[in-house]
Amino acid sequence: MIRKTRLFTPGPTPLLPAAQFAMAAADIHHRTPEFRALYTRVLAQLKEFVGTKNDVIILSSSGSGAMEASVSNLTSPGDRVLVLSAGKFGERWSGLCKAFGCEVDLVSKPYGQTFDLDEVKAALKPETRCVFLQANETSTGARHDVEAISKLLKDQKSEALLIVDGITGLGTSTLDMDAWGVDVLIGGSQKAVMIPPGLSYLAVSDRAWDRMEATHNPRYYFDLRKERKNAKNGESAYTPAVALIAALGAALDWIAAQADGNLVEGRKKLVDNAETIAAMTRAAVEAMGFKLFTNSPGAAATAVLAPEGVDSGLIVKELKSRFAAIITNGQGEMKGQIFRIAHLGFFDYMDTIALIGALEQVVVKSLPQLGAKFGDGLIAAQKVYAERTAAK
Repeated sequence: MIRKTRLFTPGPTPLLPAAQFAMAAADIHHRTPEFRALYTRVLAQLKEFVGTKNDVIILSSSGSGAMEASVSNLTSPGDRVLVLSAGKFGERWSGLCKAFGCEVDLVSKPYGQTFDLDEVKAALKPETRCVFLQANETSTGARHDVEAISKLLKDQKSEALLIVDGITGLGTSTLDMDAWGVDVLIGGSQKAVMIPPGLSYLAVSDRAWDRMEATHNPRYYFDLRKERKNAKNGESAYTPAVALIAALGAALDWIAAQADGNLVEGRKKLVDNAETIAAMTRAAVEAMGFKLFTNSPGAAATAVLAPEGVDSGLIVKELKSRFAAIITNGQGEMKGQIFRIAHLGFFDYMDTIALIGALEQVVVKSLPQLGAKFGDGLIAAQKVYAERTAAK
């Protein structure tokens, strides 16, 4: 049989066709009225997509560039910061903060777990300048309670800024930046907005902009104040990824079109879509005899434990070789122990059903110890979909 390659990975994710067409047509110089109009429109759309009144900055970099910019712009050497780490990307926050000379206090939990608020409270000090965490820890499939951590900072009357890696959280989770008091919220292009890697974006609070005037870590390309100043004139400080910005505008238009042109409602539909297909997937893999890796699952990706004695790479390789379906292995210390199926962005009901059916073929043939039969996962997923969409 023929095979059609399909990505089920948490980044890069499947590309939106309208965004691909926009990239192909993006023969625009970045210091022209045409580009300024595009850039200004996309920045305004991003504020709606993020759900904030704060200024949003676009960087031509991966999400890690925006993470670095958050550290370099908001800290000085010797500053005490708190990192909440429970996976590969929490560890990245720690590494970045140390690279810029910060004194790092760490609340570290095993992969797959999330944070106890009492532990966070105990680690928070009067001199803590920033708190860094993920909305979703994509390496484990876990979702962290950003709202509760933000409330804790308010209750403690902490002066610490709250910086959240929402790279896989935006478009898959409800994140109310302004109401919760998040100071920086980071997104990335190769996730829920369905375009290739190469752009990151940050929504930045007034408190964070004020803090930048008092910090003195080195920054040049990632100087957010410089980008903010240029953005007011519809320009970026340096040569931008023009085609990707055109693609981002097309993607945000498409999201808005899912709700009759209302981008805010379109974002909610995107989140609901991710939550629904994630719930379908969780029900399906458990019906096949698998166990979920985390007890705090998010909707960006589902992390599944391989059966005892089985390398999760076997499942990843079988899906690719038999069906050209690309899922991901575990990262860091979890490589070989879990596999991850993504739900963010341009995935829908039909994609999910197809992937579950393919996984059933792998399980029945290669993992008989699970005792699964054809239809177990599909029936469970169908029931979840029917229940979640019954009132719509």
